[in-house]
Amino acid sequence: MSKSILAVLQHASQTLALAGVEDAPRDARLLMAFVLGFEQHQIALHLNSILDASQEAAFTAAIIKRTKRIPMSYILGYRDFFEHRFLLTPDVLDPRPETEQLVSRALCEDFDTVLDLGTGSGCILLSLLAKRPLAHGMGVDQSAEAIAVAKLNAEQLHLTERADLRVSNWFSNISDTRFDLIVSNPPYIHPSCMAELSAEVLHEPELALTDNKDGLSHYRHIAQHAHKFLAKGGRLIFEIGFDQGDAVSEILAQWCFCDIVVSHDLNHYPRVVSCRM
Repeated sequence: MSKSILAVLQHASQTLALAGVEDAPRDARLLMAFVLGFEQHQIALHLNSILDASQEAAFTAAIIKRTKRIPMSYILGYRDFFEHRFLLTPDVLDPRPETEQLVSRALCEDFDTVLDLGTGSGCILLSLLAKRPLAHGMGVDQSAEAIAVAKLNAEQLHLTERADLRVSNWFSNISDTRFDLIVSNPPYIHPSCMAELSAEVLHEPELALTDNKDGLSHYRHIAQHAHKFLAKGGRLIFEIGFDQGDAVSEILAQWCFCDIVVSHDLNHYPRVVSCRM
């Protein structure tokens, strides 16, 4: 028997809630809009419409994925970040709104060249290049699958000519190039905290979440080697965990960086550390 959109949404919301999904009605509406090709606000205009068999099957499949706590961005295939929509797959980290603080901090000063270490989907690098039409950048990641996603996003944003995206384990595949700006959101979760993460986060690539050491090893490595790749007076900017401001600042001071500043996100947590060579 055919069902109305309203009836299907109500059942889906109950199913998601029983699976522990927060704000289950919102996710159900988003998935319905996705399946039907609507904007979310348009759903309210079609609540009495009847779904055909293929639409109901596609929606049911999406709901099943969400009950397994697969992140919404992986089901939808995108995430809105800063000023653009980025294609996403389970091969890359799902960018958080907090990471936009890093982009905003980087844009506080001009730059002509930028290096993004651990670029993932490319959301940081490409957001920066989109705001600086004369700048060029490089994004590196040890995951070839992640670089493939970043290249798709560069094509979508018409930035392929200004974004050099390549596989590299941090600086390993970068020649002796000097950049005005280096940015990075490295894996910083302490391995002892992994069990506390939400079921959604645990679907993301583990290598993008934790260093499996103390959460700080990548900051040490980057700080140690960044001098070779920064132009004189160049800036280095990190995203950090909420409790890592002092530790990362100390690492940067040990490697003789100056003008070290910790910035807070909208929730008043330390989120970004910037410094200068």
